[in-house]
Amino acid sequence: MAARKQYLLRIDPTLWAEVEKWAADELRSVNAQVEFLLREAVRKRKGGKADDEARPPSASSPESA
Repeated sequence: MAARKQYLLRIDPTLWAEVEKWAADELRSVNAQVEFLLREAVRKRKGGKADDEARPPSASSPESA
């Protein structure tokens, strides 16, 4: 698996709290939620599906079972 890029993010505490709650509602870490939201935004911008090859396998995917 390719190394993942680390990026320091400075974020407003109010926005952080909202993303943290949203992540908990969807049973994700905040990091996974931010990555999900970015992936969705890129998919929408491209006007198509997200690149599944770039997505790391999740614990619930058939490939990891």
